[in-house]
Amino acid sequence: MISLILDDTETRMGKTVDSLRQELTRIRTGKANPALLDNIRVPCYDQEMPLKQIASIAVPDPRQIVVQPWDKSILNDIEKAIQKADLGLNPNNDGSFIRIPIPPLTEERRKDLVKAVRKMAEDAKIALRNIRRDANEQLKASEKDGEISEDESRRAQDKVQDLIDNKTSDLEELLRRKEQEIMEV
Repeated sequence: MISLILDDTETRMGKTVDSLRQELTRIRTGKANPALLDNIRVPCYDQEMPLKQIASIAVPDPRQIVVQPWDKSILNDIEKAIQKADLGLNPNNDGSFIRIPIPPLTEERRKDLVKAVRKMAEDAKIALRNIRRDANEQLKASEKDGEISEDESRRAQDKVQDLIDNKTSDLEELLRRKEQEIMEV
């Protein structure tokens, strides 16, 4: 019983950290990163398709992303979708590729991004605390029902606290690295 609760708690906490890691890759840092275009969907072939399914995305240098569609007839659709995504990027269509220069970030924009990243990290910490609360409630309910002893419940709650401490330190490390990346000129 205890191991099930602990395994579920660890899995959920791991997913929370992974979710933050993915969100952070989508934050523009002044360097070219193909993950910036992950959420772009392009209206083509009578449906909306993810950009990475209809084109190859490359980073030839730190200040540019190149998108090469497999079908040249959707080049304009891709360009419009990138502009609509409101990422602050201006794609250049040269007839066979779309080149996206990544402009350097201003100091003010960097500070705004750091605030946004800190908010994301705080939301992830709140999610971790909610997961801890759920696990502790399950353990207390099991203790109340007589399925586990008070000592077992206390030890399991200590393990849950150790889990949240480890995952919180992982979040702090992700946050520290991202802030450093954003503030790097």
